[in-house]
Amino acid sequence: MIQAGQEFRWQRSFTDQDLEQFTQLSGDRGMHHIVPDELGKTMIQGLLTATLPTKIGGDLNYVAREMVFDFHRPVYVGDTVTAVVTVKKVERKKADRLHVEILWECMNQDGRVVLSGSSHGVIFDP
Repeated sequence: MIQAGQEFRWQRSFTDQDLEQFTQLSGDRGMHHIVPDELGKTMIQGLLTATLPTKIGGDLNYVAREMVFDFHRPVYVGDTVTAVVTVKKVERKKADRLHVEILWECMNQDGRVVLSGSSHGVIFDP
């Protein structure tokens, strides 16, 4: 059973293919996602970065009711980002569901926070 204080991690490196697929799926074709900057780096969409904590939520069968994202710095193709999701609160209000509050931080390969946030929702627990 999930408990307050538990941490979950997920890491991925973003590729050109990830950027292309997310661009097609989301329709977000901002020039900063298409044209590399003066250093030759292409910025990925913030919501693509946000798939890291949501992947962990999916692993937990977590259904979000609210999500808050704070985007701190850009993520580029080739960056490796690690999400750390921490369970803040767990409360059983009905026999078949847990009400859960979570926090997360996503750090790039240099240890710099690129995204943080919070959410509350439910885990159905038969």
